[in-house]
Amino acid sequence: MADLSPEELARARKNNLTPEKYARLRAEAKAPYRGFRKFFYVAFGASGLIGAFVFLAKLAAGQDLSANLPNFALQIGVVALMVFLFRVDKSKDEAK
Repeated sequence: MADLSPEELARARKNNLTPEKYARLRAEAKAPYRGFRKFFYVAFGASGLIGAFVFLAKLAAGQDLSANLPNFALQIGVVALMVFLFRVDKSKDEAK
């Protein structure tokens, strides 16, 4: 059963909700769109990883180093940012 106070249990019963559903709704109200954000972190991270692979292949082939090296660095930065944001969001989720 969900860890709810007696007042919250009474409120859940008053609204015809199970304690589990009430706890899930309260968690969503405290951190809206958490699952949606995590999806975008994964999607943008995957996009950056694919882009980094493409630019790494171009760098390995020796094609236009002055243009491809900054683009590769940008893709690596996107991946690093998405990993960082995902971990921050996950640690906030585990703290609650």
